[in-house]
Amino acid sequence: MSSANFEHLHAAMRSQVDQQYLPGVSYALLRGRDVVDRFCYGHADREASIPLREDHIFRIFSNTKLITSCAALLLYDEGKFGLDDPIETYIPELRDRQVLRSGATRIDDTEPAKGPITIRHLMTHTSGLSYGIFDPGSVMFQAYNQAGVLNPTRTLAEQMTVIGTLPLSFHPGTQWQYSVATDVVARLVEVVSGERFGAFLARRIFGPLGMHDTDFWVPPEKRERFCALYVGADLLDPMKPGLSRLDSRPYPGAYLARVPNEAGGGGLVSTLDDTVKFLQSLLPGGPNLLKPQTMALMGQNQLPAHLSVQFANMPPMTWRGFGLGSAIAIAPDRSEPANVVSEVGWGGLAGTIWWYNPRMGIAAVLMTQRHMGFGNPYTFVFKKEAYKALGC
Repeated sequence: MSSANFEHLHAAMRSQVDQQYLPGVSYALLRGRDVVDRFCYGHADREASIPLREDHIFRIFSNTKLITSCAALLLYDEGKFGLDDPIETYIPELRDRQVLRSGATRIDDTEPAKGPITIRHLMTHTSGLSYGIFDPGSVMFQAYNQAGVLNPTRTLAEQMTVIGTLPLSFHPGTQWQYSVATDVVARLVEVVSGERFGAFLARRIFGPLGMHDTDFWVPPEKRERFCALYVGADLLDPMKPGLSRLDSRPYPGAYLARVPNEAGGGGLVSTLDDTVKFLQSLLPGGPNLLKPQTMALMGQNQLPAHLSVQFANMPPMTWRGFGLGSAIAIAPDRSEPANVVSEVGWGGLAGTIWWYNPRMGIAAVLMTQRHMGFGNPYTFVFKKEAYKALGC
């Protein structure tokens, strides 16, 4: 494809940096497995005037969920578990669940769950688990934070013990709620494989795919390639220009040393190139990470007709279903291209995004470091211009 195809997209992304919505941005567009456009602009560290390069390392937060889901599905492909198996078969700490009663104001106002959490529930965020991030002021937010569910000093096994002491937000399978479910999936990988989660990822995914910069920490010899993290001037107004440095998230010193918790829901760092390699392994045209039927299952909406993606205190996103680990576009939002239907994708808390559309044969990865950036206007600008540039 001619470079002229991408001029409007390049200009749009430069504008996002120049207007101080993003510190820097790098991306890759794919048609099939072929990278047809790469772009890099802005800074990895604004204060030190370090230009962003394609080999810079990013906090990918919930982009980790795709990798964790695929790790579990590698074991599913080997017949090690069924999607509708109760998770308590593998993680007994999660048996005999209690559920918070509707309208409860106390964490102990519960009733017995009507059924067990299944692995499918975990992979589709319909398990009843919570996060303690997106619903401040709620009973579950307070309970999750008091219990330290996301404490990095706990192993995945220890984290399961803590989660097992807390009730569910709803009966499994009856609602959608973003949660620590993918951390539970990471522990499932450990139990079924008999390996530490990070070791399994290194042996089965990172090594074979050549993802040399993807890990749960940034070693000293790579530290100069680690991007600074920024936050917008106003979290409630993402179009207000201005960025402030915020390296202390999710906690001071994060990613600078190994910690016991290898968080399957959001603990990895990676690069543009590594993320492209991973996405290519899920696309037709070469050796695939998973069986074709499993890949097809990942891209199918697994939610019942009355459910869709819905974050706390927000209206339901009726145009988004959920597959095995990622959102599925079942209709275009008004801000999206019409051809977005069938797109599989998600993003991370620091603004990284990825998507692929098996129907159109295209894919994209965008890397930046803006805290709470996923879902900001730049993501829609990027998608609109990317689809246009790819002739879709």
